[in-house]
Amino acid sequence: MNNQMPVALVTGVGPGTGAAIARRFAGDGYAVAMLARNRERLDVLEREIANSHPYPCDVTDEAQLDSAIEAILADLGTPRVLIHNAVGGAFGNFMEIEPEVLNRNFQVNTMALLHLARRLAPAMIEAGQGAIIASGNTSALRGKANFAGFAPTKAAQRILAESIARELGPKGIHVAYVLIDAVIDLEWTRKRFPEAPDEFFIKPAAIADEVWHVAHQDRSAWSFNVEVRPFRETW
Repeated sequence: MNNQMPVALVTGVGPGTGAAIARRFAGDGYAVAMLARNRERLDVLEREIANSHPYPCDVTDEAQLDSAIEAILADLGTPRVLIHNAVGGAFGNFMEIEPEVLNRNFQVNTMALLHLARRLAPAMIEAGQGAIIASGNTSALRGKANFAGFAPTKAAQRILAESIARELGPKGIHVAYVLIDAVIDLEWTRKRFPEAPDEFFIKPAAIADEVWHVAHQDRSAWSFNVEVRPFRETW
């Protein structure tokens, strides 16, 4: 069923940022390959979002990743845009977290980006165009005490993305890191911060708009580190 639309591959497609990114790209002419572990959630989104296609996949499992990419290539064609939005997180200081939790988050946040880039970049290089974007957060820049199971993996993710950017930029592929310095407006975050005003949260659709913008920047003015935050956020 190979199509003539440009293809965007989005990982970590859940009800928040991932779905918003899928909706933004699908609404502007892309066939969107949605990756997530939850098949039921993907099926719901497929019905809601035209030009979206579900590919259940654990991005830490290379065999599953290869199967999903093979199916995407057969169904849709070669991805022009990769957005690694899947995230593994945990709260706890270095004495509290289980070491395997840190390793699991590293596999989701950092190693999956490596695996995806290694598999998709060659075709982008051959085409002389493409974009690889990782969604990050403030933990990529600082290690707070209770983020010991998370911050090291996001810092590594950002540095890996920068290394990939320095390699692929001269070959026509735009690699960027979109850092979200905010609490994303989701059902569970609203419950966690019940007294917070609307302007405290960052909207998933607004994040998606910025990801879209970064993916389509003129190549004479590419960004790498892109930070987004609500106007009331102190930093």
